[in-house]
Amino acid sequence: MATKTETTVEQKLRALYDLQLIDSRVDEIRNIRGELPLEVEDLEDEVLGLKTRMEKLKTDVETINYEITAKKNMIDDAKTLMKKYTEQQKNVRNSREFNSISKEIEFQELEIQLAEKNIKEFKAQIDQKKTVVSSTKERYSERESHLKHKKGELNAILAETEKEEKALLIKSENYQNDIEDRLVIAYKRIRANVKNGLAVVPIERGASGGSFFTIPPQVQVEIASRKKIITDEHSGRILVDPVLAEEEQEKMQAMFSKL
Repeated sequence: MATKTETTVEQKLRALYDLQLIDSRVDEIRNIRGELPLEVEDLEDEVLGLKTRMEKLKTDVETINYEITAKKNMIDDAKTLMKKYTEQQKNVRNSREFNSISKEIEFQELEIQLAEKNIKEFKAQIDQKKTVVSSTKERYSERESHLKHKKGELNAILAETEKEEKALLIKSENYQNDIEDRLVIAYKRIRANVKNGLAVVPIERGASGGSFFTIPPQVQVEIASRKKIITDEHSGRILVDPVLAEEEQEKMQAMFSKL
């Protein structure tokens, strides 16, 4: 690992503010995308869920149709048996045999009635499932269309910003490598704890950037001297003077425009 060359406090402040400008630009790009990636992901999950539901309903209908066919075959078998038993009744030798065959015929009649009742129930289930399939298809079509639109939005934004974001992330890594570790750690800690990720801010109208707390004149003079790293006592942010900030903003803006 290469050792980081010794730098002045001013150089450290410039490097930290440059890093902040890079990371803020990355934040800006990600804010442009906003919630779109999560929205697309949620829509993809919903569309997949609706598709799975339709496939299950289709399988259910196929299973019920199979059951209907089985019941129809059972009815045909029962009718064949009834015909056979009716013929047998003509040749019985006593009333006991006649009654026994009559019970078999009666049993087959009950089987037919039960099968017909089952078929009627199965057909009602199919009608119900077809209604659900129809509404699910409609919902699926609507959500799939919405997903296509949102994906188009996201892809357009990615096409515009992805290359720049990747380049900026590499720049951020390179800048961090040139700053001593303790400052990078402090910078990341502050950045994680403050609003909108601003860890290094310039003085604006006598106050810390983004803050309403006035910085005493003597502290402003110290900051402008660039002899030591000074943090805002209220927010913990690292402070830089407006002149340095403007110089670095111009420099980094020129770099951003080339990405």
